[in-house]
Amino acid sequence: MATAAPTQTDLMVFRKTAAHAGRHISVTPANSANRHLCYGRIILNRQVSSVTFDTASHETALIVLAGSVTIEASGEVVHLDRFDGIYIPHYAAVQISARDSADLAEFSAEVAGDYPLQVVKYATVTQTPSLYFSAGKPGQLRQISVIFGKNVEAGRLLAGFTVSEPGNWTSWPPHEHAAILEEMYVYFDMPAPAYGIQLVYQKTDYPELVTVVREGDAVLMPAGYHPNVAIPGHRIAFLWAMAAQREKEDRQYGVVNVQPDFAAGGSGLEASRK
Repeated sequence: MATAAPTQTDLMVFRKTAAHAGRHISVTPANSANRHLCYGRIILNRQVSSVTFDTASHETALIVLAGSVTIEASGEVVHLDRFDGIYIPHYAAVQISARDSADLAEFSAEVAGDYPLQVVKYATVTQTPSLYFSAGKPGQLRQISVIFGKNVEAGRLLAGFTVSEPGNWTSWPPHEHAAILEEMYVYFDMPAPAYGIQLVYQKTDYPELVTVVREGDAVLMPAGYHPNVAIPGHRIAFLWAMAAQREKEDRQYGVVNVQPDFAAGGSGLEASRK
């Protein structure tokens, strides 16, 4: 029996990406709708206390979601805690270890340029108004943390996370930026029974994708508007990562096209441009 060709949903939705110990890459341009952006998870515990890998031709951004880790890369040794990040250049050997359990998100993209290793402490992010700010009005309130933005020199990658108020919409008003940036969301810190609903659409009268999302799921936004909403009594929390279509030139956070029907109040991301 012939194997069915992957549907557009198969190329955009990836479930339970944090289910396995060790380092596992879930999304690459080879198996998804992405042109540049890769995503994986590094889960460390007493049985798997360290991993090693080479970044090859990819710049790599790591965000610690739980626990503490020690990372050796590009001749440096750094210690990272929850929500700290590290940018690692291409062609670097990397070793990550943890005494106890730890959970890291890994995003990468192929680049031609050379950019230095950079450490981002979350404590510094929270003291920087253009990197840590609230957005939206009642019904769409959320807190945005930009871990890899204009504070980091990189070729393609931008990344951070958003946490909503319970039952609220995020990425509202709906916006898109496909001409310069492809994006994906990875949902985290949403223990059961929490879930959200994610939309991705270019046709405003009939969304191409409407799907339930839970902790560990990932949804890609190769094109189109992409708002989501949390269920009542629970928040939605997600990592967002973007890769510039043109290296360096298109690496701009907060530059978006708002869906015209909802554009009167701005994008909600204006604070990031200050």
